[in-house]
Amino acid sequence: MRDQQPGGDAVLRVSHIAKTYTEGSLRTEVLRDVSFELERGRTLAIIGASGSGKSTLLHIVGGLDTATAGEVEIEGRVLSALPDAERGRVRNQSLGFIYQFHHLLPEFTALENVCMPLMIRGTPLDETRERATGLLDRVGLSHRIHHKPSEMSGGERQRCAVARALVTRPACILGDEPTGNLDEKNAAQVYELMLELNREINTSFVLVTHSPALASRMDRVLELTEGHLVAPTGN
Repeated sequence: MRDQQPGGDAVLRVSHIAKTYTEGSLRTEVLRDVSFELERGRTLAIIGASGSGKSTLLHIVGGLDTATAGEVEIEGRVLSALPDAERGRVRNQSLGFIYQFHHLLPEFTALENVCMPLMIRGTPLDETRERATGLLDRVGLSHRIHHKPSEMSGGERQRCAVARALVTRPACILGDEPTGNLDEKNAAQVYELMLELNREINTSFVLVTHSPALASRMDRVLELTEGHLVAPTGN
């Protein structure tokens, strides 16, 4: 893990989260009393076996799914206490999302994809284009600015997705296997880029990953096992 550096205020508090799926008489407990905090500018990797509930936890943290019990607090705001519209604003303003598959809109250029979160927010067009262009340059895609996803390589598409996640300058990025669809070389480039941007703009990262190389670069690693979040054996 990286050397620990002084943290700031907590941008994310997850308190006693539980998630149970019920189908007829069958009840499946996926998450049980999961709690953690993440301070501004810090990074956290969540590891665990396939099907252990890592993506479910990330979706609950991001307000994309609801917990059976417990609370998620983002920059002092409890998600479950907010109306749907306000919850959407919190996601747009405080969080960025990076997935295993880039989820870029195929009919739009790299610039237009990166502009999208700011356009949804209502940021003036000149500022939107300036910030998006600057980030695309920062992630090494200034030569692809007017290219559509189909005209870019897998690594380029994922770097574009990183730029899109960061363009709103969120307090925290949630990444679900963000390098899982890339070869080793491109994966290394993308997670090195994420760590550089973490240091430069002080955005926190929570990354679900199967990659030991990526997890080892995070400030902290937690393992999801039998529904509980624990320190990995040997740490």
